[in-house]
Amino acid sequence: MSMDNTIAPLSVKDLSCRYTRQNNYALRDISFTAKAGTITGVLGPNGAGKSTFLKSILDLLPHEGSVKFFDGTLAKNRQKIAYIPQRSSVDWDFPVSALDVCLMGLYPRIGWLRRISKAHKEEAMHYLEQVKLQDFAHRQIGALSGGQQQRVFMARALAQQAELFLLDEPMAGVDQKTQTLLFDLFSDLKQKGKTMLIIHHNLQAASAHFDHILLLNQTLVAQGAPEQALSEDAINRAYSPIEA
Repeated sequence: MSMDNTIAPLSVKDLSCRYTRQNNYALRDISFTAKAGTITGVLGPNGAGKSTFLKSILDLLPHEGSVKFFDGTLAKNRQKIAYIPQRSSVDWDFPVSALDVCLMGLYPRIGWLRRISKAHKEEAMHYLEQVKLQDFAHRQIGALSGGQQQRVFMARALAQQAELFLLDEPMAGVDQKTQTLLFDLFSDLKQKGKTMLIIHHNLQAASAHFDHILLLNQTLVAQGAPEQALSEDAINRAYSPIEA
């Protein structure tokens, strides 16, 4: 069941984040509200603060400013929020199968100490089928390709039955088949009223697949519909070196 469209799944006001032990900022004064049932792309050059933005929103980094989820706190709405970090930040040697990872999305609903039942495994398999990985359910996660690993983490987010999806470079290092599958999946989730915030690097793909764009380079250079936020002037400002 989707959320009330009148309630913003995410509202960020004056978000800033300082570098550790330094007085200069990785991000400064970012304000943004995500509407329910939309896909927002977060774009900008390397070092622009895109990953820092997601991590600050999720309280993984200390920050200034305010963040609201569904008009409440992160703690009260954590189950509604799925975060998929960059693949490079994951320990792929961990001895778990694709099915095990997908089942993790169910744990908040079934309880961490309760026994995993046949019905739970069947539900997890359903989500693996949605990302076309049912035949790899018992494969160790590190033995999968980059694209397959990304699809497993997407299956875990689906199993969580999240309303807000925060994805950090889901298309990085994945094959064309996975990119197409993920974009189709994002479109399907949008139709179901889900909301997505996706860090991406391809300007052309962002224009084709995203409703809203945040163009970052330590500050918010532009935001709006793709044709507005990705104007030639905005792109030049975002991808030009920042003056000290």
